[in-house]
Amino acid sequence: MHFGYLIRKLIGARYYPDNVGRYPNTPRDSYGHGTHVASTAVGAVVRNVSFYGLAAGDARGGSPESRLAIYRVCYLISCSGSAIMAAFDDAIADGVDVLSLSLGSLPGKYLLNDPVAIGAFHAVERGILVVCAAGNSGPYLNTVANDAPWILTVAASTVDRDFESDLVLGDQKVIKVPFLFISKLQNFILDKYILTLYQIYSHLTHLCLLIKYYILIK
Repeated sequence: MHFGYLIRKLIGARYYPDNVGRYPNTPRDSYGHGTHVASTAVGAVVRNVSFYGLAAGDARGGSPESRLAIYRVCYLISCSGSAIMAAFDDAIADGVDVLSLSLGSLPGKYLLNDPVAIGAFHAVERGILVVCAAGNSGPYLNTVANDAPWILTVAASTVDRDFESDLVLGDQKVIKVPFLFISKLQNFILDKYILTLYQIYSHLTHLCLLIKYYILIK
């Protein structure tokens, strides 16, 4: 991406220090989650992309023409309530139009003790749409987080296709298994590899392929 485009796209960045000083004080994304959800929300259109030939097409965020302001409140799995509330206050003061939060409390939390619900209420009062993730605990009953009635709660979607490879047994029997074997990656190892434990993570209507681990077999 051109630096000039990035300056026009990213118009604000704030961070809220980790209370115990375990992590660097910076709005920069250290672990990838913030970058992923930001691109899901407002990522520009990228033509003719694929993952080594799989899932070919155009990639884009939900609102590719929108500007982006970042409010970092989490470090690994730690998201303090005071940081969340402060970020809501700053975002309201900054004049944002939409707030997108990919974080939240456990399902069933009392609204008066939930910093996301409280902050979202103040934002909605001022005409700001607040969109939150429904959580990662589904599809079981009573697992939806961020379910306050003034929040637009969005769950993940699925895709109608499978990503499989052929597993050839010693007797030459072939079994379809849910992992990816991509020959173009063979230069990364000495003899051969099996690429396993992939996660297909779909947020809203967008597909993101994340390769979690490489198991190398010599």
